[in-house]
Amino acid sequence: MEWLKSINDALDYLEEHLEEPFAVTKIAEIAASSPFHFQRMFYILTGSTLVEYLRKRRLTIAAQELAATKVKVLEIALKYGYDSPESFSKAFRKMHGVSPSAVRKPGSTLKAYPRISFYLSLKGDQEMDYKIIEQQAFQVIGKAKQISTRDGINFKQIPEFWQASCAEQICENLTPYNKTENLLGICLDHKMEEETFTYMIAVESECKSAPTEFITRTIPASTWAVFTSIGPMPSAIQKVFERIYQEWFPSTNYEHAGTAELEVYLPGNNSADDYRCEVWIPIKKIN
Repeated sequence: MEWLKSINDALDYLEEHLEEPFAVTKIAEIAASSPFHFQRMFYILTGSTLVEYLRKRRLTIAAQELAATKVKVLEIALKYGYDSPESFSKAFRKMHGVSPSAVRKPGSTLKAYPRISFYLSLKGDQEMDYKIIEQQAFQVIGKAKQISTRDGINFKQIPEFWQASCAEQICENLTPYNKTENLLGICLDHKMEEETFTYMIAVESECKSAPTEFITRTIPASTWAVFTSIGPMPSAIQKVFERIYQEWFPSTNYEHAGTAELEVYLPGNNSADDYRCEVWIPIKKIN
């Protein structure tokens, strides 16, 4: 499959240029993808951001060089993108549990983060229904929180944000502004190199002036791929996201448009096995 070859070629390039400044545009170009789509797909498929993966691969190779050579710690720190021995030592200790200088002592134990390769897993045991729709720009109002994607902490932070918001009756307080009966979970403002994005609990609204506890945002006009999730939250919708990136994108001529993703929560018991909600992914045709 051409997609599979392209993404592995991109990872080969990354591996061959670990000592050079990070250039996501070049890596994405090799993968025949936009920088946003490549990084978003990489994260969904691996559970690690591209920046985090690069950091761990550099620290893996740096540890091997420290153990096998007498090169100064400062030289290795600079070689792998750190501007000072202190920042290198902090990152190194976090991953390996020891300081860089301790690596050269007999009996030191190190961690190795292996390089990633993608392969095709033919499943075909479940159809994936979707629809493509065009939607004009619309406004939302809600509460926002900055979420980290480092070490997969977002899978903990988002459910905690929902729990805290429900305890504070945020959803109930949004009801007077809601054009529909649906609640929205919105992922937007992805900052890939900072490993953060903004998550909103919101409703579609025509309100022009938000109360102080809320913010308003405009979701731009987009072409959307809409997928249905069936099952209890949050596990069911997380599986849908995985299938979108593992199965749907590689088999279509679309890529992520780089704007907001929507989780559309319909009325009902979201803990029930038959609970239905939707995932809206903004898409564009691959040139």
